[in-house]
Amino acid sequence: MSEARADIGMIGLAVMGENLVLNMVNHGYTVAVYNRTTSKVTDFVQGRAKGLNVIGCMSPAELVRALKRPRKIMMLVKAGKAVDDLIEQLLPMLEPGDILIDGGNSHFPDTIRRTAYVESKGMLYIGTGVSGGEEGALRGPSMMPGGSPAAWPHVKGIFQSICAKTPEGEPCCDWIGENGAGHFVKMVHNGIEYGDMQMICETYQFMRDGLGMTNEEMHAVFDEWYRGELNSYLIEITRDILAYRDEQGNATLDLILDAAGQKGTGKWTVIAALDVGQPLTLIAEAVFARCLSAMKEERVAASKVLPGPRKTRPPANRAAVIQALRRALYASKICSYAQGYQLMRAAAREYRWNLNYGGIALVWRGGCIIRSVFLGEIKKAFDRDPELVNLLLDPFFRRAVIRGLPAWRRVVAIGVRMGIPMPAMSSALAYYDGYRTERLPANLLQAQRDYFGAHTYERVDRPRGEFFHTNWTGRGGTTSASTYTV
Repeated sequence: MSEARADIGMIGLAVMGENLVLNMVNHGYTVAVYNRTTSKVTDFVQGRAKGLNVIGCMSPAELVRALKRPRKIMMLVKAGKAVDDLIEQLLPMLEPGDILIDGGNSHFPDTIRRTAYVESKGMLYIGTGVSGGEEGALRGPSMMPGGSPAAWPHVKGIFQSICAKTPEGEPCCDWIGENGAGHFVKMVHNGIEYGDMQMICETYQFMRDGLGMTNEEMHAVFDEWYRGELNSYLIEITRDILAYRDEQGNATLDLILDAAGQKGTGKWTVIAALDVGQPLTLIAEAVFARCLSAMKEERVAASKVLPGPRKTRPPANRAAVIQALRRALYASKICSYAQGYQLMRAAAREYRWNLNYGGIALVWRGGCIIRSVFLGEIKKAFDRDPELVNLLLDPFFRRAVIRGLPAWRRVVAIGVRMGIPMPAMSSALAYYDGYRTERLPANLLQAQRDYFGAHTYERVDRPRGEFFHTNWTGRGGTTSASTYTV
């Protein structure tokens, strides 16, 4: 029988599980480990974890016996049914106050449900987003825990010791909120990641196809941008990818098929935005861009019969256009994060979460895929005004967008003229213009809805909340349908 001496247990020894275990051990913790394929336990204990404070277990029961109370068990298994099955397997072995931790990419409604279920059995539950990939898991990820508030004091020391740190030494991990809040914020992080990647890809295509730049020239530009306001992990790796050549001297990037994959978190983010009525336009376009890229054979066929603009010379003064691209990318990025934060605010109202928006920016400052200098400015914005409705209204970001607007409009216009698709950047500009417009054409839309469906409308000369119906044809009578939802 295993002695109860492990500080935490880990079930699931794939790449993330193994590296998180080693991270915990490196910070002085003893970890009990189990994997359904038990040969992985043996290989790990006798391999990467040899001689370290890792206890290999051949069954969930053995792992439970090896843990100090209150027991803390982190599950890193495939999202979905596998998590539910594992919970059912573990619960009969646990005692009131023990803690189950889901560290996978679970959908937040599942975490809401699981938190309530596990709490009903007397135990505590945490659903934590973990970002940073293989390297982050080993050296320090960004962590976004939510679930049972009573569980946080028991895992705070472990989580904040193993997570990434900001340049100022602050931990990139803090309590996010109740039930599914942690996994929701991780989902939004992934949606923003989709948007950032798509905007960088549009910038790359603009440089390649619009300006005729070589990979080496683009590498130099991204290297310069990395040293300025666009400093981020994704800019850094784009710079490195553009310079990479294989053993034969070929540019590896040029050999990669232009058909993107996705695991679903971007789609979840867009669906969540639709559910709470938030215009997450840029991230939606980033998801759809991946879908369009996957239609490779159709696009090849279409390219032979659907014409674009006539070939034109690259814009004059390439250096000035590159600077305009930098400003356009930065302004679009501001809109993307503004939309993401509006989504989190709406979700907090819907699910009754108490989210710390500045704290979320701090959690994202290091370890995660979207880590950047930019997030420090978001933290400052919410420090200035914790009730900030939209990042575009913060003085810093408002000035930055206004400075970038002429360049942003120029870049999108050049893309349109040259037939270069820029769905994320152009949708961000449309969002900005829509958000700053006092009177949109939705009055006509409401008239149309009332005309064909008697859906009613509000009036500018009457108080909000009063609804009216017009008998547009003289044949419709006075009966109206239910009022619309804003």
